[in-house]
Amino acid sequence: METSNKTTERTLDLFGMTCANCALRIEKGLAKMEGVSDVRVNFARESVFLRNDDSVTVDSLLKKVESLGYSAIVHDSNKQSETEKKQKEQIRNLKIRFILSAILSLPLFYGMVTHFSFLSFMPMPHILMDRYVQMAIAFPVQFLIGFPFYKSAYRALRNGSANMDVLVVIGTSAAYGYSIFGKDLYFETSAVLITFILGGKWIEHYAKGKSSDGINALLKLRPEVATVQSNGVWTEVPNEYLKPGDLVLVKAGERFPMDGFVFEGISFADESMLTGESMPVEKNVGDKILGGTVNGSGSLVVKANKVGNDTTLSHIIRSVEESLGTKAPIQRIADQISAYFVPVVIAISIIDFFIWYFFINPGVIASAIETSIAILVIACPCALGLATPISLLVGTGRAAKRGMLFRSAEALESVSKINWIAFDKTGTLTEGKPKVTEMTHTFLDPNHSDLVLSDIVRMEETSDHPLAKAIVLFGKEKNIIQTDSDLISTKTFPGGGIVSEQNKNSYFAGKRSFVEENGFVISDSIQKAMQPWTEDGSSLVFVGIRGEIEGMVVFRIEDKLRKEAKDAVQDLKSIGVEPVLLTGDHQTSAEKVARLVGISSLYSGLLPEEKAKIILRLKTEKIHSAMVGDGINDAPALASADVGIAMGTGSDVAINTADVVLVNGDIQRIVDLIHIGKDTVLNIRQNFGWALGYNLLGIPIAASGLLAPWVSGAAMAFSSLSVVFNALRMSRWK
Repeated sequence: METSNKTTERTLDLFGMTCANCALRIEKGLAKMEGVSDVRVNFARESVFLRNDDSVTVDSLLKKVESLGYSAIVHDSNKQSETEKKQKEQIRNLKIRFILSAILSLPLFYGMVTHFSFLSFMPMPHILMDRYVQMAIAFPVQFLIGFPFYKSAYRALRNGSANMDVLVVIGTSAAYGYSIFGKDLYFETSAVLITFILGGKWIEHYAKGKSSDGINALLKLRPEVATVQSNGVWTEVPNEYLKPGDLVLVKAGERFPMDGFVFEGISFADESMLTGESMPVEKNVGDKILGGTVNGSGSLVVKANKVGNDTTLSHIIRSVEESLGTKAPIQRIADQISAYFVPVVIAISIIDFFIWYFFINPGVIASAIETSIAILVIACPCALGLATPISLLVGTGRAAKRGMLFRSAEALESVSKINWIAFDKTGTLTEGKPKVTEMTHTFLDPNHSDLVLSDIVRMEETSDHPLAKAIVLFGKEKNIIQTDSDLISTKTFPGGGIVSEQNKNSYFAGKRSFVEENGFVISDSIQKAMQPWTEDGSSLVFVGIRGEIEGMVVFRIEDKLRKEAKDAVQDLKSIGVEPVLLTGDHQTSAEKVARLVGISSLYSGLLPEEKAKIILRLKTEKIHSAMVGDGINDAPALASADVGIAMGTGSDVAINTADVVLVNGDIQRIVDLIHIGKDTVLNIRQNFGWALGYNLLGIPIAASGLLAPWVSGAAMAFSSLSVVFNALRMSRWK
């Protein structure tokens, strides 16, 4: 008998990583565990995203990480204090180690620089040249302050891999050991190297923390307490204890602690932190409220709808964090290089030692050791490992601040290549709030009209389609009385319509082709009534009735164009992206919308699978496509496109299928989306080029003997910092 284990997704926060090889070691170690199907370590974010079956416990994952030489805790977006505390403690420890190391290394460094001819005028205390004095000063730097390097190197080698700490330990130990037994003294080399490396790591960790500011800012949007009505009295309770249906009082200037709807009051809300919309949005009774946004001028009573991890803000945070757990294709190249980097560098260092000792400077072990140490120290995989994730971290945070959520790193890279973008019509180019403006019908018995309309409204209430909602709203406005009839069954045909059985009648509602395929004929009277509707491009919903009642109803439905639709299309054209309209609506309606927004290419009357086929055909033509939609019927096309872009105001199915979500449904953000994608990929390439170029240039220079080991250490620290600060620079781009 086969048993199926449920797949669980979780994120762990990691502590103790020093370079990209550490991330690879954790990734490989966890991937070997039985029951773990997917592991993705983000070095810049210091976290790991896992998929595993229910046979794998959290404790077993934490113990595995610990056995690899690191520590981890379960990530919880709602409780960041523990993670932040550990991260700050790590930065503080690096700072203290650096300061102590710098104080102890300063006398040794002073003794070294006074040997330079241009600084020979500086006084040189004789005691600083004593072998035992130097050994005593360097000892705590090498073996006490530097002990974590030995610990990390040992664990790496024990697990069959090598990281940056292995290079540091070999290089500095060789310098220290030779100084004890050899003729020349290199104590200052080992001490100064460790000092520079610690200084670089301290600044690097601090800067990496800055690169997470975008996400941390989102985390801080959630207020800790909420004012809830209980037995007619307003009382403050912790935010995590809110329940759907609670009435919450939010005063002017306070943040909304949950998603909900205005129950009482009138005010304005600043939603810029979630949607990127700079103008305050007016809020009246019934209007939607987003948790984390700020109440403006007046107090509001809000009825909670979604609380805790179900709020829009929580979904945004989770989406960004999940995207950081994925890897962009370009990152795989860096991972492959990093996996072999340290062993290759050690081999080069050994070969260089023998070349110097036997050929360049025969018999002089000091010069051979010095060049070997310089190679070990200058070659660091950190910059290479940081090149991609640090840029992705800044790029996704930058997008999140503007109301654009990437679900994967691959999407961020893919969006930069878009040159063809398809739009759905209803709810995407239009507001998605269609309204019935007219209705015509024909029945064998006119007295049946009220009963028929009641049944139609009852049927359409089972659908999430915008046109169905328009008909339901029309019924409510007309005060159509709901009957007590039994709704026997309802069946939806995506891209076609809906069928229901009630009151001994069958109802077929949808596009014209759908009702005609089901045997209904459009009467002359209806043809005449709907002719002007067809000519002006209105959407039409046909309802055929068969059973004890025979007849047909046609609804004329109009939907306003989004105010930003035309500008969005023109902006896309200006950057070389071709916009296309893909819609299930009829040709006339599609042509009207396309004409108004400036789209010249369109496909109408499409079923959901037909939209997907058009997208898939483009892939065979090497066209990088994107699909923008909001409904369930757009899901196949969203999944088929290189980049699926869902409106945050649309259906959950569309949002969960897409690669990118526009939180407030502003399609003008798509141009910003493409720019951020291009900026991020450019930034990654800059970092990648610098990291590779630095090592390709630095190793030969060090091997030639032109760099002192301490200079190599400074250069190594600078390489990682340059990558981090280059990524941070992107956060200031407009």
